[in-house]
Amino acid sequence: MRLRRREFLGAGIAASAGLSAGGLFAARVAFAATPSAGEARLVFVLLRGALDGLSAVPPYGDPAYAGLRRELAIAAPGSTGGAYRLDGTFALHPALKFMSESYSAKQLLVAHAVASPYRDRSHFDGQDVLEGGGLRPHAFATGWLNRALAARPGNMRNPGASGETGVALGQNVPLAMRGPAPVASWSPSKLGALDDDTLERLADLYASDPVLSRRLADALSTDAIARGAQAMDAPGAADVPRASGRRGGANLGETVKAAAAFLARANGPQVAMFDTGGWDTHANEGNATGQLAARLGALDAGMRTLKESLGGSWHHTVELIATEFGRTAAANGTRGTDHGTGAAAFLLGGAVQGGRVLADWPGLAAAQLYQGRDLAPTTDLRAILKGVLRDHLAVSEEALQRDVFPDSAAVRPLRELVRG
Repeated sequence: MRLRRREFLGAGIAASAGLSAGGLFAARVAFAATPSAGEARLVFVLLRGALDGLSAVPPYGDPAYAGLRRELAIAAPGSTGGAYRLDGTFALHPALKFMSESYSAKQLLVAHAVASPYRDRSHFDGQDVLEGGGLRPHAFATGWLNRALAARPGNMRNPGASGETGVALGQNVPLAMRGPAPVASWSPSKLGALDDDTLERLADLYASDPVLSRRLADALSTDAIARGAQAMDAPGAADVPRASGRRGGANLGETVKAAAAFLARANGPQVAMFDTGGWDTHANEGNATGQLAARLGALDAGMRTLKESLGGSWHHTVELIATEFGRTAAANGTRGTDHGTGAAAFLLGGAVQGGRVLADWPGLAAAQLYQGRDLAPTTDLRAILKGVLRDHLAVSEEALQRDVFPDSAAVRPLRELVRG
């Protein structure tokens, strides 16, 4: 991977100087030693704003579906503009072509009617519960994903000594990735490269400081990985639309290529997380085309880019795609949907035991809806998370119940979500 010297130095020096907020470089980098090697890779993608699971994964076989959704209903498989068939009940939105191909290749598992323990309809609180891993908002200052990294067998033997175990990509380190396990963070710079004279002066300024010198070296390494990935587009990875909504900065393709560059390293992080926004479709949601379809298409293209960028590491990867809650079963008066409860989630990757839908389907008849308006949740999302963490990252069930998801003893990890 080739990188121009001035960009390489500028990124690292500015990051080490703490100038990421309105300063020389927008990336934020946390510094740590190299982690132990391991093949398993996990990517967590959080869809902020509440994805409409009844459009992303339309239950076309439910007799109440079309009437509830009205103009938002996705046409059944085989119809013009129809969804991709999964089985006799469920399909995928027509914008999710790569996911459909992955399902056929048995590398996609679709979960429906899932939810965290949260049962109200605040985005902020719902995301806090999902990322914190507790029963209520603001229960934890750390996140389940970071606590899972800290609970892995290697870290249990020698806490904090195994180096950076994960990487967060975005403007901020999200709650799910905060905690005792050391992680790196990266976000793309929107500013131009510094001139050589400024870089040399900054390098001289920090050369005699052992702390800043070490941080500079780590910053250079971190940024070189991400920027090198951007310089080497994977086939078909160009022109991925933006899909980051209110968090709004990076092209999704740029983010996933950077994530893949970190994860593809033999001695790199095993876990990556990024989020996308704009899923709050209160009005003019659309059906096979429109606002939601455009965002699903961007997500789908980003997932294709991730696979192509990971190369051989894809075979050892599980990607979890989840949202804070679902949306109302019925369309509202502005051709959209409001905040709901039951949602859809996805497991995608070469390590996924896919080609199936995981759903204890509650039905969409009036008497079957949660509080008379929402898809009723029948699967606790934590059961899926526990199953992946146990069988893919080797986190013990004891640690899952005690440290990762406290107060979850009744939620058993689901089995056979990943291969081997």
